[in-house]
Amino acid sequence: MNYRLTLQYDGTDFRGWQTQGAGRTVQGELTRVLTLLDGGAVVVHGAGRTDAGVHAEGQVASVKLRREFAPEKLRAAVNGNLAPDLRIIAVEVVPADFHARFSARGKTYRYRVFNAPYLSPFLARYAHHDARPHDLELMQRCARLLVGTHDWTAFSSAQADVRTRVRTVSDLEVAESWSAQGRGRVLEIRISADGFLRYMARSLVGTLLEAGRGARDAETVARALAQGDRTLAGATAPAKGLTLVQVHYDH
Repeated sequence: MNYRLTLQYDGTDFRGWQTQGAGRTVQGELTRVLTLLDGGAVVVHGAGRTDAGVHAEGQVASVKLRREFAPEKLRAAVNGNLAPDLRIIAVEVVPADFHARFSARGKTYRYRVFNAPYLSPFLARYAHHDARPHDLELMQRCARLLVGTHDWTAFSSAQADVRTRVRTVSDLEVAESWSAQGRGRVLEIRISADGFLRYMARSLVGTLLEAGRGARDAETVARALAQGDRTLAGATAPAKGLTLVQVHYDH
């Protein structure tokens, strides 16, 4: 039976999604519990490999189990064996050819910056802190330059092992709001694309933040994209401000 799992996790204490030689990972925790429940080795596929410290509100995984479980029973059984920073929020039985990664059509990420003189303890795990003034209009102008189908060499890790660095960013929005909980200004950057290279989302955010602080102009951002020159892009933003909001599928 093939199951689709929708997950949420606080990435602070994980070394990312992918199982590694040592350290706690999301994939590793799910594999441990599902192996126990199924009575044998299982392979858990994720829609994307979030890095250490990155959070998820709507990560998706798929797994084939020998035993049959009612979706709500499987959710309860897995959650009962996980620490509180990782939860399955939905389970669905899906066709045998569904694959969390290869069936995905795109993803949406959100990045939060707490833009105040202090960092609220209520946001400390989920937002990057930057107290410097930011020009929202300039950030929005630069964001518009980055929408479309492009080669994202300048905005990704040099070690990314992929056939092509061409991806389509369908939406890149920068907005501000007031956090009643933190009692300060929040900058929110939302990015949707058909795929992301390693560090791509955080590199785009870092570039927009530098533009907002006046450290990078729109012309330089456009040149970075056109020339594939990593030195013209901004620094990679810290992981803790990034959250995987949703994975998009055809159905």
